[in-house]
Amino acid sequence: MKKLMASSLAALSIGVGALAPLAANAQSLGTCLVDSLSGKERKELAKWIYFAMAAHPDITAYAKVTESDRLNTDKYIGSLITRLLVENCPAELNAAQKADPLAMKKAFELVGQVAMQELMTNGNVVSAISGYVRHADQKKISSVMADRQ
Repeated sequence: MKKLMASSLAALSIGVGALAPLAANAQSLGTCLVDSLSGKERKELAKWIYFAMAAHPDITAYAKVTESDRLNTDKYIGSLITRLLVENCPAELNAAQKADPLAMKKAFELVGQVAMQELMTNGNVVSAISGYVRHADQKKISSVMADRQ
């Protein structure tokens, strides 16, 4: 079970990309999980994902995440996940797990995507993530795209 939870939470942290369509039971679980989250909880999930990514040796020098920050966030997320699975979505969890052993992992990918959307819609984040545009050669990119039409 620990292994399943770890892979599901890892899926949450990588749930920022495009998702394949979910099977009905995994979709139902994912929807229940997402619907049970408040905006504050989605931000806390995004923060937890950020803290996890900041632990990478190539990134850690750029983040000021303390062990206390990480521990407090881990505790918060642990109790949040427990609440979601035990109180908010137990029927959906049981049905999904019976239908597909990877359903929880798939459902948490959706949760991760929603958590990141909470941050990605902020104007400061949009500005920061699109800053590269000033340095990309638009003419060369347009030229390649024109050649493909």
